[in-house]
Amino acid sequence: MANFTTVNGFLLMSFSENSEIEIIHAFLFLVLYLVALTGNILIIAATSIDQSLHSPMYFFLKHLSFLDLCYITVTVPRSICDSFMHSGRISFWECILQCFAFSTCCSSEVAMLTVMSYDRYVAICFPLRYEIIMDVSTCVYGVLAVWISGIIAGVMHTAATFSIHFCGPKVIHQFFCDVSQLLILSCSNDYISEVGVTVFLALVAFLCAFFIGFSYTRMLSTVLRIPSAEGRAKAFSTCLPHLCVVTLFFSTGAFEFLKVHSDSSPGLGFLLTVLYTVVPPTLNPMIYSLRNKAMQAALRKVIRESRAYIS
Repeated sequence: MANFTTVNGFLLMSFSENSEIEIIHAFLFLVLYLVALTGNILIIAATSIDQSLHSPMYFFLKHLSFLDLCYITVTVPRSICDSFMHSGRISFWECILQCFAFSTCCSSEVAMLTVMSYDRYVAICFPLRYEIIMDVSTCVYGVLAVWISGIIAGVMHTAATFSIHFCGPKVIHQFFCDVSQLLILSCSNDYISEVGVTVFLALVAFLCAFFIGFSYTRMLSTVLRIPSAEGRAKAFSTCLPHLCVVTLFFSTGAFEFLKVHSDSSPGLGFLLTVLYTVVPPTLNPMIYSLRNKAMQAALRKVIRESRAYIS
């Protein structure tokens, strides 16, 4: 694969040129993908079937799980196939589509976490008005806003990235069409527009992170004023999973910044990319079901019904 130079597309480099290591990488990715697939499908099934989970919090959780499925499916399955087939060739239009889908999912994930933090903020700080504020129309409009904003960001990112001219061996040292790697292949300074889009979207992401931090600061001050220890524990239990997911996503996303601004080896860059593309969708279902008794009961119910249906 190292000697291949493509004309109408790109070459995605594997983690290692050693075929045995490449197969091990493929099996590890396959295991992580199956764990993410199973966990998120179970979350979607539980929140859809169990009537006790038909609330705004679980409505958004269901859409977050669907988004996580899309997020990991955009990159990992193709990487698994490429590793097993020992081929990393990807056409120009496939690269465009993958870049658009990944940018859309990543931006939508930020927006969804922001909407979910608003839901928790209203539930904790305005409990008496919660059902009025977070009615069905608000939830639906919130999810629509998430996807629309994600698609707009994806179009902006993709259009700016592929408006530049690529030259030389079009080799991408990553397991998917990574924007930071594509910019390295630019022939001149015509990547300025993509840098501008990246800075703008980074600013939007920072504002989302600021809003999430502000909302949790207000929630913390409200929870600490609850007189009973049981009430405080219940309030914390509804916020803690989301806070862990937010921390996981933004902390692993910081590795993208470190990767772009470092002269690290391709192997280290590959591992940093795995942290923000594979780890969050895999761990999110575990985080939400770890200490949530209602979710655990719903998941057990789904598993029992699935076994009964199979048998």
